[in-house]
Amino acid sequence: MKRALTPQRVLLYLVLLFLALIFLTPVYVMVVNSFKPLDEIRAGNLVSLPLAPTIEPWLQAWSKAQIGVQPTGLAPYFMNSFLMVVPAVILSTVIGALNGYVLTQFKVRGATLIFGALLFSVFIPFQIVLIPMARLLGELGLAGTVGGLVFVHTVYGIGFGTLFFRNFYAAFPQELVKSARMDGAGFFVLFWRLMLPNSLPIVVVNVIWQFTNIWNDFLFGASFSDFDSFPLTVALNNLVSSSTGVKEYNVHFAGAFIAALPTLIVYVLSGKYFVRGLMAGSVKG
Repeated sequence: MKRALTPQRVLLYLVLLFLALIFLTPVYVMVVNSFKPLDEIRAGNLVSLPLAPTIEPWLQAWSKAQIGVQPTGLAPYFMNSFLMVVPAVILSTVIGALNGYVLTQFKVRGATLIFGALLFSVFIPFQIVLIPMARLLGELGLAGTVGGLVFVHTVYGIGFGTLFFRNFYAAFPQELVKSARMDGAGFFVLFWRLMLPNSLPIVVVNVIWQFTNIWNDFLFGASFSDFDSFPLTVALNNLVSSSTGVKEYNVHFAGAFIAALPTLIVYVLSGKYFVRGLMAGSVKG
């Protein structure tokens, strides 16, 4: 049965439409101007459609000419971000799930204190850990490598993963857990056969959250990587900085959209599951 369009509902739709336009306008400007020649952008009308559309800015952003021996296009660094994000997301998700599982399903002495310490790590600013983390990566031989970035983001993501999974498992039906234990399920069997397969909503929440944070990170990438291990965000900054004299805004717009495309795809494909996961218990204490 369709609901009647009352004045209040019409007003609500208008407000939502207005807010959507506010959020989408920068994306529209970025995409439209990425297909314009530079002369059209200089004319000053940033919201108009391109008169002479071209994909040259996208080609330059992806594979721009080299300055010296260092490429300024995004292509060589796109894979670096994937090699950093995928292992870090998997490791932080598995460790966070194990932490949440232990803290809720077993009587651990000091569990509240341990959870509080892990929760506190969520609120530690990135800048505070730069120097000690740099020292640690140097001692481990991981400084300036993609593996070092994986280590940093895994460590930083454990707090968030523990928070999500702990709150989800706190609301997990205990009847299922008791039945599995009566059938002889041990620690890892209980986790892999019962808890984790039923954790898909919160796994999606954690994966989306971690993927977005790690992919968009700039500070850790700029601090702990080298020329060969730059993530995409650092490469994008270098692309913008490489413009000498005339600013190639169309190339910069195309590069920014290329860098944002993976997270955009993740949210478009799994955004509804993110909301369902939160509603399934990830924000319950």
